[in-house]
Amino acid sequence: MQSQNPIIADFVKLANSAAGTFAGMSREARDGAREKMREAMGGLDFVSREEFDAVKDMAALAREKVDVLEARLAALEAKSK
Repeated sequence: MQSQNPIIADFVKLANSAAGTFAGMSREARDGAREKMREAMGGLDFVSREEFDAVKDMAALAREKVDVLEARLAALEAKSK
């Protein structure tokens, strides 16, 4: 059974309008925050995971080569003494 009281009906309309307004404000705030974050992060230099892994593999290979060369140099120095 619905109330026919116009004051209650007006209050319900006002509450529904306020809820819609707050939901819209929330969406706008969230979207604005995302855009600000994109702008802030856009100036930074980030690398992709693939690029990072490729450089990591290159560094590991270089380290292995250095270890081999250090061993060869130590062997040569030991022979020359």
